[in-house]
Amino acid sequence: MSSDSRHRYDGQERRQHRMYVTRNTEYHFRGRTCVAVRDRTSGHFLDTHLAVQRTLSGGVKYHDNGTAVPSSAAPEIGEALYFGDGGRELVTSLCSSIERPGRGLVASYPPLTRG
Repeated sequence: MSSDSRHRYDGQERRQHRMYVTRNTEYHFRGRTCVAVRDRTSGHFLDTHLAVQRTLSGGVKYHDNGTAVPSSAAPEIGEALYFGDGGRELVTSLCSSIERPGRGLVASYPPLTRG
């Protein structure tokens, strides 16, 4: 038995947090709600960013001819994040990776001040 098969979990995904990484920014989510946005250069959380406390509406895929195709599915690498409800529309730059933030990073999220 390989080490990969020993640690494989085939049940329902229970982890709640994920992080979409773009060129300059990390978007941190609990479920479909953006709970924190962090500048990748400074490492500082951006408490007043338009995405904080908003629900992810889906993704935007750009084709080679420049056509933008929105989707209600979760964004994939190479797509932009789209926030359409709860304020001004927001389309991010393209997602370069989707990661699981570590427990220490999740614990460092700023307290939610908007409600």
